[in-house]
Amino acid sequence: MGLDTVGAFLVGLLLLVLLGRVLFIPLRFIVRLLFNAAVGGVLLWLANLIGRHIGVSIPINPITALLAGFLGVPGVVLVVAVQYFITHGTL
Repeated sequence: MGLDTVGAFLVGLLLLVLLGRVLFIPLRFIVRLLFNAAVGGVLLWLANLIGRHIGVSIPINPITALLAGFLGVPGVVLVVAVQYFITHGTL
C-alpha cells in the first residue's frame, strides 16, 4: 500500500466525517421538532379534556398547532393562558 493510497483513504474519511456532521445537525433539529409537536399535540388534547371542567376550550387550528409544535409545553401553556384570558377577562 503506497503513500498515495493512504492519503486518499484519509481524505475520503475526512469527507465522510464532514458529510455526516452536515447531515446530522438538520436531522437532530427535525427529531426535536417532531418530539415537540407530539408533546404539544398531547398537551392540547389534555388541555381540552381538563379545560371542559373550568370552561376553557382550545380550538385546534394551524396557529395553536404551530405554537404547540414549535414551543412544546410553554406554547401550550401560552395558548391556555390566552384562551382563559379571552374567555374570563382576567388571569
